[in-house]
Amino acid sequence: MKKLRFGIIGCGLMGREFASAAARWCHLPGMTSRPEIVAVCATRPTSFTWFTDNIPGITQATTDYRELLDNKSVDAIYCAVPHHLHGEIFCATLKAGKHLMGEKPFGIDKTASDRILESVAANPELLVRCSSEFPFIPAVQRIGRMIEQNLFGQIIEVNAAFLHSSDLDPQKPINWKRMVQFNGEYGCMGDLGMHVCHLPFRAGWIPNSVRAVLTNLVQERPDGKGSMVPCETWDNATLLCDVAQQETGVVFPMSLKTWRIAPGEKDTWSIEILGTKASARFSTKNPKRLEWMSYSSGGEQIWSILDMGHETAFPSITGGIFEFGFSDSILQMWASFLYELEHRQPLSRFSGCATPEETAWSHRLFTAALESHKENKVVLLAE
Repeated sequence: MKKLRFGIIGCGLMGREFASAAARWCHLPGMTSRPEIVAVCATRPTSFTWFTDNIPGITQATTDYRELLDNKSVDAIYCAVPHHLHGEIFCATLKAGKHLMGEKPFGIDKTASDRILESVAANPELLVRCSSEFPFIPAVQRIGRMIEQNLFGQIIEVNAAFLHSSDLDPQKPINWKRMVQFNGEYGCMGDLGMHVCHLPFRAGWIPNSVRAVLTNLVQERPDGKGSMVPCETWDNATLLCDVAQQETGVVFPMSLKTWRIAPGEKDTWSIEILGTKASARFSTKNPKRLEWMSYSSGGEQIWSILDMGHETAFPSITGGIFEFGFSDSILQMWASFLYELEHRQPLSRFSGCATPEETAWSHRLFTAALESHKENKVVLLAE
C-alpha cells in the first residue's frame, strides 16, 4: 500500500482527530494508499506528548512550522491553526511543494483567501482541500445522490444550519475564537460557515444576494485571570440568500445559520431541501434518521423515515447495520483526500472534500454578509 507522509501543523483537537483516523486506516479495506504521520508542529511543546506517545512513526516535533516544511520526508500537510495564520502557513506549504488539507475558513478574510487562491493556482500539481466532514455522513451521501439524480425537481427552499451551545455560558473564559485579531470579523461564520456551505455549494446553489442578521450576545467574558475583557466576534449569524437553480434558472430562498449560542444544541448540523418532486431533511441530532417525501400526481404527501446504517462512500469493515459517528465522518473525509490525490478526481460528486474554489465562494458570501448587517440591506454578490 502506498504511503503518504504527513506533517501536522497545529496539534489541537482536530490534529488529534486526524491522527486517530490515520491509526484506524485498517477500517478501510478498499484503500490503496494510507496516511503516515511523521512530523508535528505546535507553538507549545507540551502538545507533542499525546502524539509522540501514540504515534511511533513521528521523527520530528518542532515549534517552527518552517522547519517542518523543510523536512524532505513530508509529502503533505494538515494545517489546523487559528484563522489569522492561514494565509501565511497555507501559502508557505504550497511554496514548499506539499499537498495541503487546511482547516476552514481558508484565511481570516477575503484578502487572505485571495492570496491563498493565487498560491493554489500557481501550484496546480498539488492537491489542496478544506476540512469539512459532514457531507460524508451516510444520510447526507444519500441526499447527495438524490441531488445528482435530480429527484427533487424544482427546488422550493433550502435550509442549512450548524448550531451549538458551547458559548451559552457567559462565564466561559474567552478564547481565540472570540477575538477579532485571531478569528477575524466573520466570527461564527468563519468558524462554522464552510460546514454549512459545503453541500449547497457542491450542489451548485451559489447565492446571488444575501440579507444577514448578526448578533453578539455576550459582549464580555472572563479572561481567566480575574478580569472581564471584550468579546468582539459575532456569536450567531443568520443569512437569507436567493439562489437560482442551475437547471431552470428559477430563484429559491436558502437560509444558512451558524450559531454558537443555540440553547439545547450541543453540536447540531442539519440540512432541509424542499422540492416539487421530493423533499428531504436530516439532522445530526438523530444521526441515523433520514426523512424524505416523494410526490406523485394526486397522491398523498407523506414523510417517510429511513433508518440509515453504516452506508459509506468508502467501504468500511464496520457492518452496514451499525451506527455511524463523528470519528467515522473524519475517517471518510480523509479517505476522500487520499483517493482524490491518487486518482485526481473524487469518487463521486458528493464524496469529495471542499475545494479552494468553494472556500472562496464562502468568503464572498461572508464579506457580503458583514456589509448587509452593517448597512441593514440586501447585498448582491458580484460576479
